[in-house]
Amino acid sequence: MALTNKRILIAPLDWGLGHATRFVPIIKYLLSQNCTVFIGAEGSTAALLKSEFPEATILPLKGYHVKYSRNRFLFLLKIITQLPRILKIIRFEKKWVDEAIKTHKINGVISDNRLGFFSNKIPSVYITHQLLIKTGLSFFDKIVQKIHYNYINKFSACWVPDFEKENSLAGELSHPKNFPNIPVRYLGALSRFHNSNLPLQNKLCIIISGPEPQRFVFEKIILSQMHLCKEKMVMVRGLPNEEKPIKHSFENLTIYNHLDAKNLNAMIETSEMVLSRSGYSTIMDLITLNKKAILVPTPAQPEQEYLAIHLKNNGLFHFVQQKDLNIIEALKIANEKKQHVHKLPELNYQVIKNWINHL
Repeated sequence: MALTNKRILIAPLDWGLGHATRFVPIIKYLLSQNCTVFIGAEGSTAALLKSEFPEATILPLKGYHVKYSRNRFLFLLKIITQLPRILKIIRFEKKWVDEAIKTHKINGVISDNRLGFFSNKIPSVYITHQLLIKTGLSFFDKIVQKIHYNYINKFSACWVPDFEKENSLAGELSHPKNFPNIPVRYLGALSRFHNSNLPLQNKLCIIISGPEPQRFVFEKIILSQMHLCKEKMVMVRGLPNEEKPIKHSFENLTIYNHLDAKNLNAMIETSEMVLSRSGYSTIMDLITLNKKAILVPTPAQPEQEYLAIHLKNNGLFHFVQQKDLNIIEALKIANEKKQHVHKLPELNYQVIKNWINHL
């Protein structure tokens, strides 16, 4: 254990729990290096990370609360109408960070896609796999990238959760033609899970995730088809703050509102296949556990659609649009696919270690 005694302030974006879960291996490493960790978060994000790291200090920080359109063609318009509020929160979080640094004597800051979460006084890292953001309109992608880079360049470094050369999971999203002006380092796949070679118990593990209203819509579609499924299945609703169990009458289906990392790891491992969104954090988890999967992109999210198609084209997973989802048919097709063995490098801890040592 390195006796660094550094005080690190982190904050994940609140657009789904994936931004929080992929922080787990980073936080674990920071703690192993004797760092004191402070987490800026609220709601489900704060609940998840507090359950994983009770020793960490949670500092209440409001999220962006971005709402997505159910219509792909209204995606950009929906985001644009929320820009004034988003910009206001970005300005707020910049002041919040400066105050937190003074109060808690912070040595370094790590932000996962929170644009204003940086300091001009101490080293600040920005984590993203989207150096190229897919908007659904190619001509607009370059404009958004330029705006994104304007924020990224205010940080002192950028960490990308993907592989630098071969086996890229995010494709051109993480390997664009043009890069930010600050140093860019590739971490590899950020996953809180590990493979323990547990025996199979379930046919399918269904993971519901992402922002509302599409999280609920996805859940509703799945439950409407459960009467056709006979094999043993489990479903995780992605609602860490929900205490009441959902009522259902399917004997072959077990439903959990939320599972901590250890139990979710085991649930995925003991399932023959996974049905989930094609969120990037979920993809990194599936790759780490070497699981077959049926990916269902969140409608009106071009990034998830790109990732699902990119991974299907590389022979990794089956992919189906939400409107076309037929669980029985999707299981049949995915079963026929040859199991792809994911032999990937381990997480590049040296990047994090070098950063700590220079604080």
